[in-house]
Amino acid sequence: MSNLEKTADRLNALGNPTRLQIYRLLVRAGAEGMSVGRIQEVVSIPGSTLSHHMKLLETVDLVAKEKQGTTLICRARYDVMDAVIGYLADECCADSSDGRSDRGVQWRRVAANT
Repeated sequence: MSNLEKTADRLNALGNPTRLQIYRLLVRAGAEGMSVGRIQEVVSIPGSTLSHHMKLLETVDLVAKEKQGTTLICRARYDVMDAVIGYLADECCADSSDGRSDRGVQWRRVAANT
């Protein structure tokens, strides 16, 4: 699968408001992540619906899951989001005809400071 296709799949996954809300929760949870049960409490959706959304986020590598005892912990994959931002910055802004080819550098600076 090409970088274009991977990036499109990842952006498509985040195009759903519920999945974007879940991803935002996981980003804010940081390296310690968040349990599936806690995600379900915060998002207020049935378990089967959450499972569907989590599976898609995991399929496009935006989320990683880890079993800790009987608890399933989910974490945002920052490296993958960095690749998405990098692709947008490097590929979409390269050789811009309006003289804004430095936009990618600006985006990377913003992402690094966020």
